[in-house]
Order: sequence, then structure tokens, then C-alpha cells
Amino acid sequence: MEQARLIAGLMRLVRDLGEAEELAQDALVAALEQWPASGIPDRPGAWLMAAARNRGLDRMRRAKLMARKHEELGRDQEVDGEGRAPDLDRALDDDVGDELLSLIFTACHPVLSREARAALTLRLIAGLTTDEIARAFLSTEATIAQRIVRAKKTIRDAGAAYEVPRGPERNERLASVLEVIYLIFNEGYAATAGEDLIRPALCTEARRLGRILAGLMPDEPEVLGLLALMEIQASRFAARTGADGLPVPITEQNRARWDRLLIRRGLAALDRSEALGGNDGPYTLQAAIAAGHARARTAEETDWKRIAALYDSLREVVPSPVVDLNRAVAYSMAFGPDAGLALLADIEQAPALQHYSLLPAARGDFLFRAGRLAEARLELERAAALTRNEREKAFLLRRAAACGG
Repeated sequence: MEQARLIAGLMRLVRDLGEAEELAQDALVAALEQWPASGIPDRPGAWLMAAARNRGLDRMRRAKLMARKHEELGRDQEVDGEGRAPDLDRALDDDVGDELLSLIFTACHPVLSREARAALTLRLIAGLTTDEIARAFLSTEATIAQRIVRAKKTIRDAGAAYEVPRGPERNERLASVLEVIYLIFNEGYAATAGEDLIRPALCTEARRLGRILAGLMPDEPEVLGLLALMEIQASRFAARTGADGLPVPITEQNRARWDRLLIRRGLAALDRSEALGGNDGPYTLQAAIAAGHARARTAEETDWKRIAALYDSLREVVPSPVVDLNRAVAYSMAFGPDAGLALLADIEQAPALQHYSLLPAARGDFLFRAGRLAEARLELERAAALTRNEREKAFLLRRAAACGG
């Protein structure tokens, strides 16, 4: 969790993304070597920053650039008449005042493709592996790895400024920034791999960045829509897993464990977004779908027909196989499992869904509710074989076993 802040802080000093990442890695290696013997310091982030800065100075000495660069790298150690570091003043005076957000806007520079911006920021800010990013994009690991390497080179060659842009340029980059923040949240909300179903720290970081953006752009509907979506989704964390660590479907969750404060925050942000005319924005539409669950005190009170209608609108705004899959789930709940199966038949050949575990998982659920247990078992077992999250796999295999022999 310190890595992203470390890279962001180093970027402000060295102004080179590749060098900042290398110095951060050097500092982390030093920590792995020294902390087992000396213990974890009281301020691990400050220790890592000092170690990285020292390695930067060593590199410059070897490159005979010490005289020119020493002042630049050491300026944060100087203080003004009030005892504050000039870099701190610059950060406080910055339009956002958050180095992580500055790093995100840098990674979302217009010289990069939309896909490269998101992949690079997920790697630097969230610390996700290339495999996890590939799963988020429904892409291959090799493709994502190449995309990240090329993105770093492009930013370096373009001499991209490390700053939060202002005016029209900021608005142009906003869509990519929102996408990145949501992908970070989504990876925390439903981890693609590993032992844990959720990674709350990622969701917390995404919500923090979302709140910063909302403070910066209080009249931007989609910023508020994304914040509303994340707050409402995060409200379910305590109920999303059972005592055994396995996922609990939303229709079976104990809604008394939902965080009502987060729901109120989310609904307030959603109301503000809709009042500003954001009803047709993709994040606001998704927030409205989440609100449909949040407003229902019991699963039986859920207005699935309204949720299905909202998915109809969402697929018009952002058509994608994943939106169509979620729409099929909503239709299955609103109009019966056969309606969901009919919609799945229309999208099951989509290339992006061929190795997507949620497709056979949804089909297995529809078949189970339709009483076609033998077919349901095969689909659920297939979904379990595709997922790389151990908790999700155990859940799917348990559902398959419930279908009988």
C-alpha cells in the first residue's frame, strides 16, 4: 500500500516515471533486507522515501550529475521561515493537493490510448499484477504487459508534466481518470485472483480518490455518480461473505449488516448527480441500479423490473458483453430464469466472455432456478474451473454439489 504513494512522491522530485518506479523498487528491496532484523519503523513510508532518495543521489553521483541534481532532490528537506518544507507548500497550494491524484492524471495523459492509461494507473496506483489487470480488461497478460511498457516509454518520450491539468484539458482526461478509479474499486470489490474475495484497502483508496474528485468538481454529474456507486457498493462489505469466507449472494445477504451511513452518502451523491442532469451517465446509471438494492429493506422488495429497465438504458450508453450479462441476470430475476437464458443465448459467443467465469455461473444459476439441475451442475463446475479466486471457486463448487449427482 505504500508503493503507490512512494512512486507519487518520487515523481514530484525526479520527474521521470521510470526512474521513480525503479527507485521505489530499490527502497522496497532494502526494506525486505533490513526490516526483519531492525523491525518495521514507526513511519515506514518516510523510511522508504528516505531510502529511495538516497539511492537517487547515489545514481546521480555515478552519473556525475550530483552538482546539478542535489538541490532538486534535497529541496523537500529545506524549510522556510515558518518551518515548513517548500514542497509541502506546493502540495497544499496545488489544485488538488494529492500526489496520488497527480500521478493518476499523469498516467492518463492524452498521448496514451484509453486502455494504456487505465492499465498503467492500475499498475502504479493499485499495485495490481499484469494478470489482475488483464482479468479486469478481459484481455491477456502478455497484451497488458506490453501495453504498460509502451505507456511508460511514451510518457517519458513525450516529457509529460507531472501535474493535475487545468481547464478543458482536465475535463478531457476526466473520463479516463473515472474509469481507472472504478477499476481499482472493482478489483477490491471482487478480487479476480487469490485467497480473498474482497480487498477492502483498494476500495478505500478508490473511494478516497473519488471524494477528492468530488470536492474538486462538485458540479460534475459523473464524478458524483461514480462516488455514489462506490459508496453504495462498499456498504455491503460486512454482509458479502459468510463465516466460512465464501460469498453470499445479494438476495441472501443480511441487510441489517449493510452500512446505512455509506448508503445515505451514496444516495445523497446520486440525488445530486441526477439533479445536475446526469441521469444518462454510465456511472450514474450504475449507481441507480445499486440504489435499487440499497432502498429495498428485504430481497423480496427489490424492484427488479426497474433494475432491468436501467440496464436497458446502460447498454445504450456503454454497450458491452459484461453489461449484457448483468442485464440478463436482472431479467432473470424480473421475468423468470427462462428470460435470462434467452438473453444469454444472444451473447454467449462474444469473444470477451469465452473465458469469463461469470457467464457459466449465471447460466448455472438460471438453470438451477428453472429446475434443470443436471445442466446447472455442469455450468457451475465449468465456472469454478475458470475462476482464479479460491473463495469464488469454493462457492461455485458448493452450488454445483447442491444440484445433486
